[in-house]
Amino acid sequence: MQNRGNDKILIVDDEASMRRLLEYRLSIIGYDVISASDGEEALKIFKKEKPNLIILDIMIPKLDGFGVCQSIRKEADVPIIMLTGLTDIVDKIACLELGADDYIVKPFSPKELEARIRAILRRCNPVSTNKKIITSGIINIGFLKIDINKRQVYKNNERVRLTGIEFCLLELLIRRAGEAFSRATILQEVWGYTPERHLDTRVVDVHISRLRAKLEDDPGNPDLILTARGTGYLFQKIVNIDHYD
Repeated sequence: MQNRGNDKILIVDDEASMRRLLEYRLSIIGYDVISASDGEEALKIFKKEKPNLIILDIMIPKLDGFGVCQSIRKEADVPIIMLTGLTDIVDKIACLELGADDYIVKPFSPKELEARIRAILRRCNPVSTNKKIITSGIINIGFLKIDINKRQVYKNNERVRLTGIEFCLLELLIRRAGEAFSRATILQEVWGYTPERHLDTRVVDVHISRLRAKLEDDPGNPDLILTARGTGYLFQKIVNIDHYD
């Protein structure tokens, strides 16, 4: 499957063999690929090249992947997929809490990574034509204003920065407000893959937590994004949509 938009991908890994493998595979399917071998170099290239997606290894020299992810998230919403050889669930969850959109555990199938890249870029693309999702209009929910066309959210008239995946997750929940979604369904709808392990669904939990922290007045006692006991999550408020051309 060719990449028609010539999206630019930054690969950050200190293993030269891994960089060469990913550079080759991603290039032949149509991506523009650039790479870095350490965290400091990655930040310099990121600021210069402004990639559409970053593949970021955790264990890199000078500045580790956690630090790189945290620095990038202070100024940009570019999708980030973390590569990790760490087996501790705490380290994996830490990737997500710092703002990564997804992670994949080494060793991994390059085809799996390619599929996740395509899924994230498709869902983070503001010109998505997915007919299941509202494609135009302004949604007003209490103190929130959600501009679907511009993919922007305002809370009390102040802009709230969401990553592309966070916006897609919010959009999924609000278009069928009051309906509970399982974690597996959310993972399939937003991230584009079916969970193979219970740990996979933690990706959803962390992103829900991040959304609550940004949108709720009291994230510890949410009244927008609720937990459906035994099921997953649902959006509670009634949605009013004012369409425009």
